Amino acid sequence: MEHIAADADIAPVAALIAEPARAAILTALLGGRALAAGELARMAGVSAATASAHLARLLDGGLVAVVRQGRHRYYRLAGHEIAEVLEVLARISARPPVRSLRQSRQARQLEEARTCYDHLAGRAGVSLLDRLKDGGHYDGHDLTGQGERLLSRLGVDVAGTRRSRRRFAPECLDWTERRAHLGGALGAAITEVLFERDWLRRGPVPRAVTLTDAGRQGLEELFGSKELTSGTPVT
Repeated sequence: MEHIAADADIAPVAALIAEPARAAILTALLGGRALAAGELARMAGVSAATASAHLARLLDGGLVAVVRQGRHRYYRLAGHEIAEVLEVLARISARPPVRSLRQSRQARQLEEARTCYDHLAGRAGVSLLDRLKDGGHYDGHDLTGQGERLLSRLGVDVAGTRRSRRRFAPECLDWTERRAHLGGALGAAITEVLFERDWLRRGPVPRAVTLTDAGRQGLEELFGSKELTSGTPVT
């Protein structure tokens, strides 16, 4: 069968993602942090040699990139586009069965608040977008003037974020909540500021984050409304 010249060849990329260990490695990197090969091997449940072979294929396929610090090598997703593909696949995939109390707790933490590569997701991310909409700060496509002033007070460089080559403020359907959270350059910029202020803090569960007491208070004052999440705060 003759192919249309403009067709994208998605089969090689799909094949790279489809292998279970590689899918686990890519999912582990959705937290946005660069991780060592040994840590990725542990998270994927494979040997160090097997993980190295998988990482070499992911590198060749352009799905991951290497960050070097001295003699050490760390791996991260090659860009936000890869994270977006993985997030879409998560939305249409079956959720794995929970087989232990520990897995149940981890699942709840991920549902409550997590990073989707570099922006806030889960109930906290959905709630943040709701607050922006309800307060007249975001109109479904872009920030309003009021929204720009609000986020500038938070410390977000809105003008600089607009200059990013990435989409500015798209809604991103959350795979656990089935409602939108804020993605794009603006979602990433807000999340970065929340971490810098120690309003968000990473925990032991990969990708899971927690809103601190300072974050709850700061966001309540910023929005003049209830906190983003109902989980246990971190002091």
